[in-house]
Amino acid sequence: MQHAFEKIWPVLIMEVLTATIIIWRILSAQRGKEMFIRRIPGLNAIDEAIGRATEMGRPVLMVPGIGGFGIIALQALSIFSYIARSTARFGNRILMPVADPTVYTVAEEVIRDAYQAEGHPERFDPDSIRFLSDRQFAFASGVAGLIQREKVASSFMFGEFFAESLIFAETGNMTGAIQVAGTTQTTQIPFFIAACDYTIIGDEYYAASAYISRNPTMLGSLVGQDFGKLLITALCVVGSMAATLAALKVPMLADAGQWFVDLFRIR
Repeated sequence: MQHAFEKIWPVLIMEVLTATIIIWRILSAQRGKEMFIRRIPGLNAIDEAIGRATEMGRPVLMVPGIGGFGIIALQALSIFSYIARSTARFGNRILMPVADPTVYTVAEEVIRDAYQAEGHPERFDPDSIRFLSDRQFAFASGVAGLIQREKVASSFMFGEFFAESLIFAETGNMTGAIQVAGTTQTTQIPFFIAACDYTIIGDEYYAASAYISRNPTMLGSLVGQDFGKLLITALCVVGSMAATLAALKVPMLADAGQWFVDLFRIR
């Protein structure tokens, strides 16, 4: 039996090549090269939802999920920073219930910085960021009560959600709020699709935060990963063709196809 480590070098080459492409795109973005990312419909809805809240004079709700501090929470706070800058310009009242103490501390600074960046630090209300509970359903009931009492006009839910996602989305739907949600939890996406106006799915979650923040490192990383996906897709297509040629024993090409298949085969 051939050990896996004996055949690891083709995979290692692919990993190094992909990493090189990502670093290349990051450096290009940091040097000012424009990176194209297609517009996601859910992003247009963010401005629409904030405008609706402004017209109605009702608050904007932002929920960063119940997950701890990590890359998903950072992505959510990046999106909320963009929303907070818009609400600072228009004078909207915001509400951000939080379930994690670390996320609470960072969220307070992110929102405060957003108001300062827009030149309206006096409009920032520290009470708008609220730690409710680190217990899942205690937090869920607290958020649902907040939505009902404050009659929020717009609800944004980005982050890590579990069984409480439908409680948030259904309650917001009952109050007539326009809702935009995004999560990496595939088990919760159907609930958001059913109850929200717009849902950002899967990779779009990371693409959205990169697009909104316009951070060169995030944009370059995103585009570099897309190149990596194209490379892997091309490899799969070539591998399928090589396996087919080897199986059909096509003259002149069967040996080359078999060599390519053996290159990545682990017995």
